[in-house]
Amino acid sequence: MNFEIQKRALSRIIRDDHDALIVLWPDQVPQSVDVSNPIAARVRSAIVHGDLELKAGALLSLYALDGVKARQVVVVCTQDGTPRHMRTAMAAAWGALKALKLTSLGVHALVDVSAQALEAAASALADASYSYASTLSKPKPRTLKNVVFTMETVDAAHRGAVVRAQALVQGIEVAKEWANRPANHATPTLLAQAAQAIAKGPGFKCEVLGVREVTKLGMGSFLAVAQGADEPLKFIVMRYSGAPATQAPVVLVGKGITFDTGGISIKPAAEMDEMKYDMSGAASVLGVFKALAQLRLAINVVGLIPATENMPSGQAVKPGDVVTSMSGQTIEILNTDAEGRLVLCDALTYAERFKPKAVIDIATLTGACVIALGAVRSGLFSSDDDLALALHKAGEDSGDVCWRMPLDEDYAEGLKTRFADVANVAGRAGGSITAAKFLQRFATQFPWAHLDIAGTAWRSGAAKGATGRPVGLLLNYLLAQTATNTPTSARVKVAAKTRGKAKTERT
Repeated sequence: MNFEIQKRALSRIIRDDHDALIVLWPDQVPQSVDVSNPIAARVRSAIVHGDLELKAGALLSLYALDGVKARQVVVVCTQDGTPRHMRTAMAAAWGALKALKLTSLGVHALVDVSAQALEAAASALADASYSYASTLSKPKPRTLKNVVFTMETVDAAHRGAVVRAQALVQGIEVAKEWANRPANHATPTLLAQAAQAIAKGPGFKCEVLGVREVTKLGMGSFLAVAQGADEPLKFIVMRYSGAPATQAPVVLVGKGITFDTGGISIKPAAEMDEMKYDMSGAASVLGVFKALAQLRLAINVVGLIPATENMPSGQAVKPGDVVTSMSGQTIEILNTDAEGRLVLCDALTYAERFKPKAVIDIATLTGACVIALGAVRSGLFSSDDDLALALHKAGEDSGDVCWRMPLDEDYAEGLKTRFADVANVAGRAGGSITAAKFLQRFATQFPWAHLDIAGTAWRSGAAKGATGRPVGLLLNYLLAQTATNTPTSARVKVAAKTRGKAKTERT
């Protein structure tokens, strides 16, 4: 799906040849706005008669309106035009259009909106219209190909927002794709191939390590999780170099458990199919690198993905086994279903070699985080206040929100054991925190943060599917680490050229 932005008035938009038109209507229309057109007349009448409530998501559907070329018009209220209300409005508008086989869609803002709200509108539309197709015999892929945003004033910030939205959507949909795939279509080997395909082009490198290399590195904790699986493990190292080599990179570490049975500490059967989503952290790293390929940010980023299945077999690690991590610390594995932290701890040690500016690990780590925060906010744990504040702000700005959780040293008491340096689990109380405390032991050499996305990476029930979170949060954080939050005009042109655009009004 391609996004464009143009400087146009509603009086001209109604003559454009779109399959459908969405008009974003605020709760207050300034007198300076020209509303002398057939759409505005219908809206004013609906408001007067109480048929259109001016709150976010309220809509009015108009069909075959005289003077309007688009067959279907949806007017949707954006209330005060904040990014949050814009997302609500776009989701509602697409709900009224999703049954149609649209290829071209116009989206007109009656009053100018902020760049942030525009970006939110584009990403919300993409999220609402997303359709999984990879393993269906008769897939119904998204038919919508081109979306043209219009308003009367368009500046560099708006054009930058559309460029960011285009990259963000591509990144989120890569993350959704790989998280949604069943485990037999998303093995560690296939995940590694996806990483290699993404990391092509100037500035990118991808190295895939196998059992021999991981053994040589001394990653005994990662190897312990993988030893029960027939699918070979892969340790994926992605690098994006958009800045001089002297600039310390940000390292993203994504948990890549492509299926989690729980191992010998096997999970109950109910909803175990959802354990294909246990590699959502890895999928988010792939998504960020896909977005970087579009934006070409002036930053260095490393992606580390320890990928394996966690299976019960005669070779599987057993509760009570003691293994030696890459750091040299020994770990008593009391519960084989607490395997994510075991693969992440070796990846965190590996991250030291990059002398990173910051390390952020992303993992569907604990059910306890779901109990604590539900499906609204991801759990944020950090040993560095500046990093925590930056990630929290990135979440608020992007709408991909998180919440900082405590890391008091008292929580580490439950991880003590007589038989190793540390146990991999404590008691049930504060489970998301004790898991983070475990990881913190392996992240003392750099500013570190841990995002527990167990509650936010996918939806269950009738709407089952990956959300693509926290690609938005991570990308916003990386943007903030560059010289400016808005891509330069040169980067806009490069991004446009990459997508084959030629018209000057198109980004």
